[in-house]
Amino acid sequence: MSAVERGGQALDRLIVDVADYPQPGIVFKDITPVLADHDALVAVVGGLATAGRDADGAVHVDKVVGMEARGFILGPPVALDLGVGFVPVRKAGKLPREAHAVTYALEYGEATLELHRDAVRPGERVLLVDDVLATGGTAAATRDLVERCGGVVVAVAVLLELTFLPGRDAVAGVPVTALRPV
Repeated sequence: MSAVERGGQALDRLIVDVADYPQPGIVFKDITPVLADHDALVAVVGGLATAGRDADGAVHVDKVVGMEARGFILGPPVALDLGVGFVPVRKAGKLPREAHAVTYALEYGEATLELHRDAVRPGERVLLVDDVLATGGTAAATRDLVERCGGVVVAVAVLLELTFLPGRDAVAGVPVTALRPV
């Protein structure tokens, strides 16, 4: 069984759906039971890290970038697994130094993300890590931020992909690894 399949099985077993959160009509995917289970956490980190390796298993990224807030939880262990650094993408006003900013539409509102201008060096290859790929707005905004720094997004890795939404279209041309399509 592949690392992606093991990660997907852990998600099937432990993710909890929370109806009408954060607003009516939204089904929130609570990943905290996955994080609390050591074996499940190891499985999902291993599955996500496959997106940062080539077909021979060699690491082909220089950095992992995780989006606030659950990308902060998942990204650092993926970066450790790959032996590369981690860079956070934050909500507006949370970074202390000069940053690039992008405002984008969410499935239920609008948000602004920021990335330190020197967080990714020109030419660095980046793996984006987050919990859910839905409309793709967060991933596309983060890709834009990385590219403004001169970096190249080479892959996106997520726990869940909401396949009834156009998330992949928002990051067209970038391979997406989803441990569990739903």
